[in-house]
Amino acid sequence: MSPRTPGADLPEHPDSLWRSPEPKRSYDVVIVGGGGHGLATAHYLAKNHGITDVAVLEKGWLAGGNMARNTTIIRSNYLWDESSAIYEHALKLWEGLEEDLGYPILFSQRGVLNLAHTLQDVRDSVRRVEANKLNGIDAEWLEPDEVRKICPVVNTSTDIRYPVLGATYQPRAGIAKHDYVAWGFARRADEAGIDLVQDCEVTGFDTDGNRVTGVRTTRGTISAGTVALCAAGHTSVLTDMLGIPVPVQSHPLQALVSELLEPVHPTVVMSNAVHVYVSQAHKGELVMGAGVDSYNGYGQRGAFHVIERQMAAAVELFPVFARAHLLRTWGGIVDTTPDASPIVGRTPYDNVYLNCGWGTGGFKATPGIGSALAHTIAHDDPHPYVAPFTLDRFVTGALVDEHGAAAVAH
Repeated sequence: MSPRTPGADLPEHPDSLWRSPEPKRSYDVVIVGGGGHGLATAHYLAKNHGITDVAVLEKGWLAGGNMARNTTIIRSNYLWDESSAIYEHALKLWEGLEEDLGYPILFSQRGVLNLAHTLQDVRDSVRRVEANKLNGIDAEWLEPDEVRKICPVVNTSTDIRYPVLGATYQPRAGIAKHDYVAWGFARRADEAGIDLVQDCEVTGFDTDGNRVTGVRTTRGTISAGTVALCAAGHTSVLTDMLGIPVPVQSHPLQALVSELLEPVHPTVVMSNAVHVYVSQAHKGELVMGAGVDSYNGYGQRGAFHVIERQMAAAVELFPVFARAHLLRTWGGIVDTTPDASPIVGRTPYDNVYLNCGWGTGGFKATPGIGSALAHTIAHDDPHPYVAPFTLDRFVTGALVDEHGAAAVAH
């Protein structure tokens, strides 16, 4: 899509885009977590399955967690069949999402480059490109001169510490405006009659045998026919309340933006070796992400040395950015699993579904996981796209190891 002035095509706003209802005492479906995944699941429950007796519970404000703190990269060029299937499903939904939501999301398919800096990087990258092609995903291997044509500001000199030996390229990949995406999903869910309940923190669960009968919150206890946990980095806090051991570690993940600049960076560039990924947002600021802070925690901030290394990596790859000024930094909470793939599906409780462990892939998966989780809830049967990502794979050994393609944060 062609670039547009941010906000230029926003519809006329009322005082509020959605209602702020008091929670009812019971719902057919209660979704815990009002971020992108929770809102998308609610939307597709209503749109695809006609299920509208739904509450989305958010302890803060809607989409104020990772949905507001990610670097908005969207791609589907993952290695394994299972991963590429769910992310490609998501990418196809992204391509029609603006029309579906009736709301601008500024989805810009500007392509994503994943740089290779060593011979092993090259071998792994070419392997992934060939795997992508087998799965019908647009993927190319580019030599250094071709990388330079796609993104002239990348340093492709051969006399630097990590020379660019080539890159994978997915032309259909890109970025979107994350808050517009959240507002679009919330608006449509609210129009369908779904209750979006903010300032409603879950404090516990009522159980009866293998079923959860109620969700205890700071705004009272809510009876639930089905419960879906979509709390990202805080998932383990909820599963601990239910006595469900989940192999998820939560880490701070930092990102930052520069001052506003003239358009200079035409695509998205990611580098695992030097640990940085960079795009230029619609307003002009450079958006940069790094690797996770190594400690576990729920703080939405991180250590300065991570940012310092991130800046060093960015300047090495993009010397033209050396004089750009840092505008602000922030942190999110990424939920990582041992195989760098998500956990979606059933739990030991018959009516509780789990959706977590997306690491750095959460935003790009938003419409895909929303539609697949809604199907899973509506039919009480895992959608084929999420069936491989069950919790019990960590017992059976049927892992989906995406450390190589998941991004620098793992």
